This record gives sequence, structure tokens and C-alpha cells, in this order.
Amino acid sequence: MALTDQIKALTFDVFGTVVDWRSSIIRETRQLGAEKGIDIDWVAFTDRWRALYQPAMEKVRSGEWDWLRLDDLHRYNLDRLLDEFGIDGLDEIELHHLNRVWHRLDPWPDSVPGMRRLKSRYILASLSNGNVALIVNMARRAGIPWDVVLGAEVAGHYKPQPEAYLGAAELLDLEPRECLMVAAHNGDLRAAASCGFRTAFVARPTEYGPDQREDLQADPGVDLAASDMQDLARQLGC
Repeated sequence: MALTDQIKALTFDVFGTVVDWRSSIIRETRQLGAEKGIDIDWVAFTDRWRALYQPAMEKVRSGEWDWLRLDDLHRYNLDRLLDEFGIDGLDEIELHHLNRVWHRLDPWPDSVPGMRRLKSRYILASLSNGNVALIVNMARRAGIPWDVVLGAEVAGHYKPQPEAYLGAAELLDLEPRECLMVAAHNGDLRAAASCGFRTAFVARPTEYGPDQREDLQADPGVDLAASDMQDLARQLGC
């Protein structure tokens, strides 16, 4: 049986795979800096904010911290960055708005048209570490055509914990083998495959900027490797 006949749902990583978080945050923080007279390296600020992402989630995965939404983890990390970069003069309303920049990320140019094609044949579900409000707000702003928002907050576990993947399949009333995990990160795909998911790599070679060194191509074990979402749609017969 062809892979296209086995798969019923596509579950997507979001940050970096569907949306270009880095360019979006650099653009918006630079604008904030210009408006507020804050002269720092906003590229370094953005990269540092993202670098704190996994360590904060690991505190939840390990049980050191009780469950916190990604919005809360982002705010914890933002407060650290304010000290590290010597930023002051922002009031609580401004800081709340800045923290929610993660709700306003732009999709890669191919994401929405490619996903609309994929939606004609498959269920599209987010399987992200982003909390529900974040993913919903992002989708409404950008026109991302989810059928359902799943992931860490719904499962109560952050990827790559197996419960995040298996919980999504269970909620879709599907076997893991009927789900295709779509991501630009080989580690995410390896974790999904270990849970029985099929896997598709979508190349995002500039997610971390022009000097990116990891995830430039798919690991040999993935089921599909695509240059972008339009290419993935073509390979899946959409």
C-alpha cells in the first residue's frame, strides 16, 4: 500500500517548520527598539531568547517545575533577557505585548498555500510545544488552515516526550502509523518515528539564519524529504 493511502492525518511542528520565528521576531523587536530608543543587538537578543527555549522546557519535562504553558516559559526567559541585555523602561503592558510576539509569527511563503493543498486530502493538526492560544492566534493572523490544534498543552507533555505524539494520535482516533509527522528538525522526526509515526522532513535551511549548521537535510530514515510545503503536497498527491 502506498504511503499516501496509509496516511490520514499530518501533524506539524510549527516553530521553524510552518513559521519563520527568527525573521519575525528580529523585525518586531527592532521596531520596538527604534520606538523606545533601545539600542541593542536585536539579532543576538532573538537568538538568545530561542536558545533558552529547550532548557526551560526541560525543567518541566524533568519534573523540576510544575506544568507551565509555553507563553509562561517565554515570559520567564524574557525576564532573564531584560537583565542580560540591560533593557529597562518597558512597562508591563509593553512586556506582555513583546512576549506575545510568538503569537504573531509569519509563515514561510510556501506554508499556507502548500498546507491548503494538503488539507484537501488529509487532516491537518498542529503538534507543537506552543500553547493553544498561541497557535490559534498565530493561525488566525496568518491564515494557517489547521483542522485541529494539538500538542504539548493538550497532552500535558512537551515534545520529544512520547506522550505528546501518542496523545495526538489518540485524540484523532488514529493509529500512530496513520499519522505523518512533518518537521524541519530531525530530532523531532526521530522521536515521532519511535512512537510509530511516519515522518516527513521539510527543509528550512535558514531557520537559524545564514550560518545554520544543523538540519540542513533529512536523516536517511525519514519516509519523505521535501524542499518546502508545496513540494510535500506534490509528493503526497495533493
